[in-house]
Amino acid sequence: MHITDSPDTKEILLHKTLDYLSRLPQDKVIEVAEFVEFLYQKHEEYILKKGIQKMVSNSRSFEFLKEEEELYTLDDLKVRFK
Repeated sequence: MHITDSPDTKEILLHKTLDYLSRLPQDKVIEVAEFVEFLYQKHEEYILKKGIQKMVSNSRSFEFLKEEEELYTLDDLKVRFK
């Protein structure tokens, strides 16, 4: 099946998928349903992770770290490894 990205693609794919599912035996429908649930959970986790990343990046909680002065310089080293 060749899939293109058009506004109607999702509806067409849902219709075709339901048509195929209706022809499968129950054990295969259960297998597909479990896989779809797995994909949905991964998608939800991805959205949650992105939301947390955005919140943290917009947060000012760690701004004090950006303004921290350097405590040590290269002159403070006793041994330098190359």
